[in-house]
Amino acid sequence: MFGHFYHEIFRKTIVGFGNIFNNIEIHHKNNSDDNFSIIKVPLAYGPTQKFLARIDQDPTALKPIKITLPRMSFEFVGLNYDSSRKGSSTQTFITTPSTNSSLAKKVYMPVPYNMQFELNIMTKLNDDSLQIIEQILPYFQPHYAITIDLVTPINEKKDVPIVLESVSFNDDYEGDFDNRRALIYTLRFTAKTYLFGPVPDSSTGIIKKATLDYMTDTNTQKREVRYSVTPRATKDYNSDATTTLSSDVDDESIYISVSDASSIIVGSRLYVDTEQMYVKSKDGNNLVVIRGYETGGITGHPVGSTVDLITSSDDSLIQIDDDFGFNETTTFFQDFKEYSPSQNIDL
Repeated sequence: MFGHFYHEIFRKTIVGFGNIFNNIEIHHKNNSDDNFSIIKVPLAYGPTQKFLARIDQDPTALKPIKITLPRMSFEFVGLNYDSSRKGSSTQTFITTPSTNSSLAKKVYMPVPYNMQFELNIMTKLNDDSLQIIEQILPYFQPHYAITIDLVTPINEKKDVPIVLESVSFNDDYEGDFDNRRALIYTLRFTAKTYLFGPVPDSSTGIIKKATLDYMTDTNTQKREVRYSVTPRATKDYNSDATTTLSSDVDDESIYISVSDASSIIVGSRLYVDTEQMYVKSKDGNNLVVIRGYETGGITGHPVGSTVDLITSSDDSLIQIDDDFGFNETTTFFQDFKEYSPSQNIDL
């Protein structure tokens, strides 16, 4: 059951959270209201206590950044399941790999989890901390969404809301004159992310066929109804080279001209380079088409590009190796008086 997989979702979410606060600056002005000092506040991963202990024990350790305070740190501090965003544990959805848009994969719905973060702002001057706080709070009302590529193999990108839960303040002003003062703001956040299970490889995850069998029953007789769904090809498999383009086609035009349209009829599906088109009308060798039909991916095509017809012969080249999860028998009772006994319905 538990084969190895690792999508780096937690790691990507932590990095994405840190990047939000990676370009905060503090400006110091003179009496003429001119900037005489601009400090980019350093950000690091780690708890506040360790940074404060390092300041006290080794005040020269952070010399390369020219200043010990201000600085910021953040830490991943908690994780919990979010039942409010729960979906069906057996529900699946269809997706396509980022490396091959013609392959469809069946993937189980993700599991919602909340990640808790703490962002700590440490300064010596109160104005420094207020500058930092004011650059952060307006973006959280109360959340700010970041886009994360959660599962790269299937190009699954989601907007992850980062919710500001609370803001607290502590003035570490106890001790003698030799001790450093530290103003500390602590901001708590919740990132609402998703965890994905393993993604099937191309040999087992391609959806090729879906079949559902069930039994119906009336007062007098039982009737078996069978639904069978077989997908059709979305690209040309046999490279029949029906014709070629007789002029360039940009990525916006719905008009294309071919060298010979004698074998192309209205309603045909064409495959040019990696784009599928649907023929709406025909006038000689000039066609009006729907671009990016079924699969999307509209691009330009130069004159001379091969134009292939997608036909039933291409459908037969799709290997049937997936039952779409309908590999069990489901029995329920329903009155279908309009159907004759043992009627088969093929869709």
